[in-house]
Amino acid sequence: GVSVGPGVVVEDSVIGHSVQIKPHTVIEGAVIAEACQLGPFARIRPGSNFASGVKIGNFVETKKASLGQGAKASHLSYLGDATIGSEANIGAGTVTCNYDGVDKHQTIIGKGAFIGTNSTLVAPLEIGDDAFVAAGSTVTSTVEPESLAVGRARQRTISKWLSPMRRKKNQE
Repeated sequence: GVSVGPGVVVEDSVIGHSVQIKPHTVIEGAVIAEACQLGPFARIRPGSNFASGVKIGNFVETKKASLGQGAKASHLSYLGDATIGSEANIGAGTVTCNYDGVDKHQTIIGKGAFIGTNSTLVAPLEIGDDAFVAAGSTVTSTVEPESLAVGRARQRTISKWLSPMRRKKNQE
């Protein structure tokens, strides 16, 4: 009952029943449980382990990532050295920053957590069950269960601002 699209590469992996592998997905050294959806254009690297019903969408890369039942990362994300709880939602553009230049560090995301679009999660880091990370946040410290983390600067609008290029053009 596994569906494999064109251009798919699977190496040294275990694929459960009823898994859908969409076009141009590469899976290497992973364990994929039943009823998962992968791709298109997903990159599942060694040490990835997905429980049943996980959804990994287009241009998502995982490495040493464990995702619980029903967790999803639908597009444009990197999840490395991460443990992600069941039913967690990882927004587009989320990156787990697992390497500090010397060592790799773990990111733990609790069950039911919601990680907003374009979030940067700097490991080592733990985000609790049912926590919410606001879009565009850089998170560097623990987020308690059922809490909201907002890690971004407030917008500041400067009226009548001219870019250096426009200033130069106005002087000519």
